[in-house]
Amino acid sequence: MTGGRTDRALQDDVIRALSDARYRASAEWRRRALADPDRVERYARFLARHFYYERAVHFFKYSRALARVTGRRPEAALTSSAFDALLPTLVLGSRETAAAVARIVVAYLGAGPAVVPYLPDLLRYEEAMMVVEAGSRVWRDGGNGDDGRGRGVAPRTVEGTVLLELAYDLPAVLPKLLQPWMDVPPAPERPIKLLVARSPHGRVAVARSDESVAAVIELADGKRTLQDLATDARLDLPTLEATVKNLVELGAVRFSTGS
Repeated sequence: MTGGRTDRALQDDVIRALSDARYRASAEWRRRALADPDRVERYARFLARHFYYERAVHFFKYSRALARVTGRRPEAALTSSAFDALLPTLVLGSRETAAAVARIVVAYLGAGPAVVPYLPDLLRYEEAMMVVEAGSRVWRDGGNGDDGRGRGVAPRTVEGTVLLELAYDLPAVLPKLLQPWMDVPPAPERPIKLLVARSPHGRVAVARSDESVAAVIELADGKRTLQDLATDARLDLPTLEATVKNLVELGAVRFSTGS
């Protein structure tokens, strides 16, 4: 038992070193001298490039579909000096690193020819998807049953939830980008709001938003009760409760006990 726990701790430490560049550079890790530092660093950087290559291809798939007119594929941003400069600080899977990598990809794609009017909106959407997906997961259901039905709890907007205000109706064009096309599919030019949220288990959802949703996302701070939220958002209580219920299901809002 003791040996098993020691082996597991050693394995976890090596995994942490491979995924966390700052930990690899720390005296704590170096003092252990478990492996050749140069080999570990090379392998860790290989893992990082592969990890974010897959994410760039997945989350920027619509921009990738436009590459034949823009001349730019998202994964090419990972061969840039900007990404190389990020390697000494990378923490695989963290939201901070996802945001930094996404910014590099957006900058690269946005510097191409301005041949798609809705490209800036599209890049904001894809960036949000990549960043919201990142971060720790709940691998097992805690079964706390926080459904908000009690009066001793208050809703709180989940960290990382994003509300996008766009000039183009992207949901109307996104499926068309992944289908065969000769001319770039147009997107209707009409303002929309999109909510991007992630469940504790890592499932990312996108939903159209309205004023009631925006109000809840802005005001839900874990202190206001449902009645307080209804008053502050100028909504009737049944509408507020229905909105909050939907947001809980999406992962955008959770309930917390106490203030």
